[in-house]
Amino acid sequence: MKSSTEGNAASAPPPPAPAEPSAADTAAAPVKPSKAGDLKVRALSALVMAPVVLGAVWMGGWVFHALIAFGSVVAVSEWTNIVPSARHLPARVMAAVGIAVALMAQLAAGPAAGLGVAAAFAVMTAIVGGGSDRGLLGFGVFYVAAGMAGLIWLRDLPDIGLSLFLFVLFAIWATDIGAYAAGRSIGGPKLAPRISPKKTWAGLIGGMLSSALFGWLVAIAFGAARPDIAILVGAAVAVVGQAGDLFESAVKRRYNVKDSGQLIPGHGGILDRIDGLLAAAPVLALFHAAIGTVLSWW
Repeated sequence: MKSSTEGNAASAPPPPAPAEPSAADTAAAPVKPSKAGDLKVRALSALVMAPVVLGAVWMGGWVFHALIAFGSVVAVSEWTNIVPSARHLPARVMAAVGIAVALMAQLAAGPAAGLGVAAAFAVMTAIVGGGSDRGLLGFGVFYVAAGMAGLIWLRDLPDIGLSLFLFVLFAIWATDIGAYAAGRSIGGPKLAPRISPKKTWAGLIGGMLSSALFGWLVAIAFGAARPDIAILVGAAVAVVGQAGDLFESAVKRRYNVKDSGQLIPGHGGILDRIDGLLAAAPVLALFHAAIGTVLSWW
């Protein structure tokens, strides 16, 4: 004779089968893009942007100045989106106007005039924007303007402007490629884990070597007087470029922002793409103006 427990177990209905997900649930579930797909988008964006940038650099003059003006205004606008302020729209307008006026002042009276105007607008942006981080908000105006001033000064140099601009541009691009390749293949100790967890010391060294190589190749291609010095300068440009990258990463991490914008598919904002260039261009310009002419390296 079966016990009551056995009888209950035998007569109990089987557990219901798990419900199939509905079409609505499937549609609502977020789909994480694959790394291959993201890399493809980044590559396509680069293929579209590179000819435009290189074409404007090659032409120089007002075409190049227009490109730099557009990139600088967008970059400083992205900065005002990253750093919070009490009055966002007035701060954004003041920063964009400041960059435009600083550019005109530089073209009319030189980089010192442009930087003076940028410093004044940095203060006004901080005052208009307000907030607890108004100092950092205003600093972004001067930071972007300084990078813009270095880029324009280098490209507008007589005879050697194109080659020097390509030197710093290719050095920064080579730094990014070399750092990525070395960091992924070698790994090792982190460079600044609290700021950018993916960057490694191996990546920095790889970026320096890659930048030095490309700097040497540009120097050879344009007949520079001292390609050996170009190797050292290229390695130094890589360090400065990585410092600029880390600086922007630190600001974004402070405010829990992933990308400065969404203008460039797969890459983020303009500021994300030119952060290293903004730091390296004025440093190279100062080096060439103060020491480079004495060394006759180019």
